[in-house]
Amino acid sequence: MVATVSALGLDIGRRRVGVAGCDGTGLIATGLTTLYRRSFGELIADLQHIAQVRQAQILVVGLPLTMDGEEGFQSRQVRKVAAGLSQALALPVVYVDERLSSVEAEQFMRAEGQFPEQDKGLIDRKAAAIILQRWLDDRRPS
Repeated sequence: MVATVSALGLDIGRRRVGVAGCDGTGLIATGLTTLYRRSFGELIADLQHIAQVRQAQILVVGLPLTMDGEEGFQSRQVRKVAAGLSQALALPVVYVDERLSSVEAEQFMRAEGQFPEQDKGLIDRKAAAIILQRWLDDRRPS
């Protein structure tokens, strides 16, 4: 039996941060919101509120690796932001390979009859849910 966990999944981009949460059993990830990055202080305040309401215990952050699995400039930027969030929110961070999560999110949207070109924020939320779901699935015993 896997212990329950309250985690927040984050898809950190330059302009937006997709946020996802999981159900009480730690089985299902759901997109919650998209935060628009104005300042780091406002991002912290927004995430602090969400973390408190959801009683978050951990931040699961998508790490944008290259197709070769290497860390590039964007990965370093995400690590920098995530480290600052971890410190400010007093929550540990784990990283999940997020390669193709946005593409997968767009495919889900198209399959549901939605138009991803019209709502980039929704793509970010769905990508955050995919990132969090990958982590939740990896935690489950096989």
